[in-house]
Amino acid sequence: MPGTLILCGTPIGNMADASPRLDAALRSADVIYAEDTRRSSYLLQTLGLTRPLRSYFAGNEAARAEELAGRLEAGEVVALLTDAGMPSISDPGLTAARAAHLAGARVTVIPGPSAVTAALAVSGLPSDRFVFEGFLPRKKGGREARLAELESESRTIVLFAAASRVVADLEDLATTLGDSRPVAIARELTKLHEEVWRGSLARAVTEFDGRPSIKGELTIVIGPKPAVAADLNAAVEAARAAIETGIAPSEAVREAAAAHRVSRRLLYQEVIVPGAP
Repeated sequence: MPGTLILCGTPIGNMADASPRLDAALRSADVIYAEDTRRSSYLLQTLGLTRPLRSYFAGNEAARAEELAGRLEAGEVVALLTDAGMPSISDPGLTAARAAHLAGARVTVIPGPSAVTAALAVSGLPSDRFVFEGFLPRKKGGREARLAELESESRTIVLFAAASRVVADLEDLATTLGDSRPVAIARELTKLHEEVWRGSLARAVTEFDGRPSIKGELTIVIGPKPAVAADLNAAVEAARAAIETGIAPSEAVREAAAAHRVSRRLLYQEVIVPGAP
C-alpha cells in the first residue's frame, strides 16, 4: 500500500513557531527531504528529534522526486521541508507533490507560518484581495512582461525579493507602477530584528539603496492601483455630445456616467437641469 507524503510548513524565522502537529509529523516520518539539510538539522535539533535527512533542492529535484516516489510506493511516510514557509510556494515541492499523486500515495499538509500573509497583515495595505507574484523574473523579456502585467493590477501585490536584488526590483517597480505607489517591505519577520518599512516606492529605492549589508529575502507588499479619478467635466461633454446626436438625455447621462465613473444623479443635474425651461 502506498505511503504518505507530508508537506510541512516550517517557521519563517522564530523556531518557537513550530507547531505540535509539525513535531508529530516529523516524528512519524521514515525519512525527511529538506531544501537545506543544515537548516533543517537545526529545526530537528530544536524539536529534540533525529531522522534520516535527504536534500531536495532546485538542482536535484528531478532525481530526488523519483527517489521519493519509490519510497512512497514502498509504503513509507515521507516529510518534505523547505528552509522557511510552505513547500511549493516559491520553494521546492511541486515535483514531490506530483510524484506522490502519480504514485497513488496520500498527500497531506501541516500548515505553518507564511511570510506572504504575515507581511500582508502588518503592511497596513488593503488585504481583502491580493495577488502573490513570487520573485520577479531576472531575464529582461520575462521581467518586462511581468511588470507590464502588474501595472494594471487592481489588487494588492505581494512579492519576494532577494536582498542582493531588492534595489533593482524596487527601481523597476517604481518606474512601472509609479513613484508614489505605497509599499511596505518586511524583513526578518518573527525574528529579533523584525522590521516593516512603509512609504512610497520612490522612497523605498532611496532607503534600501543605502543599506548594503542586508541579507536574506524580503517580502514586498504594494498597494493596489488607484482608481481613475472621476472626471465630471469630461462626462458632461460626453453626455451633451450624445444628446446632440439624438440619443435620449436619460440614456446619454447613464452611458457617460458609467464611462467616466461619476454619479448619475450629479451628472443629470449638470446636463439636464441647467437647460430646463
